[in-house]
Amino acid sequence: MLETSARLLRLLSLLQTHRDWSGPDLAARLGVSTRTVRRDVDRLRELGYPVDAVQGTAGYRLAAGSTLPPLLLDDEEALAVAVGLRTTTGGTVAGIEDASLRALAKLEQVMPSRLRHRLRALQRSVIRVQTEAPRVEPDALIAISDACNRHERLRFDYTNYQGRQSIKEVEPHALVNFNRHWYLVAWEVKARDWRSYRVDRLTPRIPTGPRFPPREPPEGDVVAYLSNQLSSNAWPHRATVVLHRSAAELSERIWPGMGVLEALDDASCLLHLGADSPWALSWMITSIDTDFTVTDPPELVEQIDRLARRCAAATAKP
Repeated sequence: MLETSARLLRLLSLLQTHRDWSGPDLAARLGVSTRTVRRDVDRLRELGYPVDAVQGTAGYRLAAGSTLPPLLLDDEEALAVAVGLRTTTGGTVAGIEDASLRALAKLEQVMPSRLRHRLRALQRSVIRVQTEAPRVEPDALIAISDACNRHERLRFDYTNYQGRQSIKEVEPHALVNFNRHWYLVAWEVKARDWRSYRVDRLTPRIPTGPRFPPREPPEGDVVAYLSNQLSSNAWPHRATVVLHRSAAELSERIWPGMGVLEALDDASCLLHLGADSPWALSWMITSIDTDFTVTDPPELVEQIDRLARRCAAATAKP
C-alpha cells in the first residue's frame, strides 16, 4: 500500500508539469506497466484530480478543475514558492502583502521539518534592503495583462512625468517589470508608434475595445526597446559618446537603463545615454573606465572639461 501511495504521488507530480504524457512514457518513469498507469490514473480521478485523456496519443493531461484538490510540490518547488511569497511581501504590487503572508503561513505549516529548517536558515541569512518604489494596483495589472493576452485595445487615463493628464488608446503588447517599476509597452493608436507607459501613472478604462492583430515587438525585443527608451529618450539631457573599445568588451559595464551600446568596429562603439543633468552624464561616462570622445552637446563637453581640470588639480604635485 505504501508503494502504491508513493507511486500515485510521483504520477501526480509528473502530471502537474503541465505537459502531455503518453502512457508508455509515464510507465517508464514510474517503472511499471501501462496497465498499472491506467489504474493509477483512475485512482487520481476518484480523488478529484481531473486527468484528461489526450486523443490520438493515448496519453494523459492534468486539466484545470472546478475545485482545488491538494497541490503536490517537491522540495525545491516548495522552497521556491515560499521564497517567492516572502519576497512579494515587500514588492511593488499594492494590496497583496497580507494574502502573501497568509499563503506563506499555510505553506510553512504543511512543510516537513527539514524544509522548514532550510527556509528559516535562508530567511535568517538574507538581509533585504527596502527601497522606495511606486506601488501599482493588482486590478490594473490584471486588466492590462488580460488585454495583452486577448489582443484587445485598451483605453486609460494617463499622467505623464510633468503632471499632464490625457486619455490614451493603445494596442497593448507586454507588461515589463524593470528596475522596480512596472511598464506597459504598447502601440499607440493616435501616434501610430510604439510607446511605453508607467503603470502606476495610468488607470484602465473598462471594458476594453475591439480586438487587433498582434504586431511584431518594437526593435525585435521588448526589453531592448524599453531599455533604450529609459536610458536616453525619456531624459532631458541626452548624448552619444564614442568609446574606444569594442561593444563586446564593454557590454558587462553597462547596467540596465544606463544606456545602449552600438558597435562601430573591433576597437570602438557608440554609447547612447540620457540623464537629468550634464553632471550625471559625465559620471556615468567616466564610470565605464575606458577612453572616450565626446563632442556634443556643448554643456556635456563643458562638464567633462570641468571634471578633467578638477581631477588634474587633485593630483597635481605641490
